[in-house]
This record gives sequence, structure tokens and C-alpha cells, in this order.
Amino acid sequence: MKTSIYTISGELKGEIELPPVFESEIREDILRKAFRAATLSSRHPYGSSPLAGSRRVGHTTGPGQGVSRMPRVGGSSRAVLLGNTVGGRSPHSPRSNKVLYKKINAKEKKIALSTALAMTAKHELVSKRGHKFDQELKFPVVVEDEIENLSKAKDALDFLGNIGVVDDIERAKEGTKIRAGRGKMRNRKYRTPRSLLIVSTDPSKLNAFKSIPGVEICGAKNMTLRKLAPGGDGGRLVIYTESSVKQIGGN
Repeated sequence: MKTSIYTISGELKGEIELPPVFESEIREDILRKAFRAATLSSRHPYGSSPLAGSRRVGHTTGPGQGVSRMPRVGGSSRAVLLGNTVGGRSPHSPRSNKVLYKKINAKEKKIALSTALAMTAKHELVSKRGHKFDQELKFPVVVEDEIENLSKAKDALDFLGNIGVVDDIERAKEGTKIRAGRGKMRNRKYRTPRSLLIVSTDPSKLNAFKSIPGVEICGAKNMTLRKLAPGGDGGRLVIYTESSVKQIGGN
């Protein structure tokens, strides 16, 4: 399987042999299973102290006193310790020692990553996911390594326009909305749709793309399902550099 290589000006300069992983069998069921496991495993444990509500001394006077037999503070009618009292322990609070990690078979995880990569090479699957691009674009999208020399966001946008994917940037920009819920007061007020993913052997050289709405960058050796298939849906619009394709084949 071969695909064309695009230059910075959007012209075709040759072909490159693709690794066999881009022809893998597509298993969307395993992809979603692996994505769910990865998402649940990324949760941060939280909970109250195991002693919360239990650091009091309470006594009960026993039956026959005309009051319920609940532990109370000495010399007062204030009930303590129990879960149904004000200031008592929490009966079903989150526990910080709960194991939130979700296991998944190593072979399934490998199949899921191969599926996510293979789906980026399918024109119809990328279009089905909602991305907008030039219909003559050849998938998977591979560009020359010269894009790593771009230092300005303006030049990066010109490059994306040359290969015909700038419409997807506009889709992400217009889709930016204020987040619903408490996240607005937790430094994540806006939610931006996912647009391009640019894969390179050295992501530090792609800083010109960081400020573009919806665009993400990652290295060929640290691609994850959360990057390749956000939300568990494969077919993301991915741009690979020529050297990153060779590195994927070397793995």
C-alpha cells in the first residue's frame, strides 16, 4: 500500500510505502472497549478522610429516658458519629483507596491502536466523523518533513490551506462554545471540537501549530487512542510527516 507525499505548497512530490499497520482489520468494538478502559483508568482518586465524622466521643443513656438511643455529646443533646446525624460520618462517601484502574488485554489494546491508525487511512471514515477537507485529498495524509521548519502560525495556516484542510480549522473555531456546568469556574470555560492531529518524530518542532483551534500534535512513538480516536470514535483527520511514517513502520 502506497500513498502520495505532499509538499508545503500542497503539491505532490512522490510516493511512500506505508507500514502494514495501515491495512489492519478494523475492529471498532475493540477500539471503543480499549478507549473506555483508558478513560476510566485516567480518573484521579478522591475521597474524604476515613475518620471524618468519627473524631467525637458519644455516649448513650440507654432506654427509658424518653429520647432515642443515639450516641450524644456529654452534657448535650447533640447526636454524633452516626450517618443520619448532622456532623456525623458519611455512610457512602467516595473512598480514595478505591481501585479505579480498568484492565484490558494486551492483544486487545494492540488491536485497538492498529484499528485507530487504519481508520485514519480511510477517506469515507474520516468524512463520516465530521471532518471537512478537500475531497481530492489522498489518505493517509503524508507531508514532507519541511513542515517542522515552520515557525509562525500564519505560515502553518497557509500550509494547511495548501493541502486543503483549512475548512476543518474553521469548523473547530466556529464550534467553540462555553462549557455547561461547573467546569466554567475551573479553568476550562470553553470547549473546542477536535480538529487535526499532526504526528511527527519530534513534536517540539511543531510549535507553530499549537495556537490553531482544535489542532493537536504528538510523536510517532507516543500515539494514544485518546489522540487518534477522541471519544472512542475512529477516523480522525491525521497528518503524518514522512519520517514519522517510517518510524511507525520501524516499530
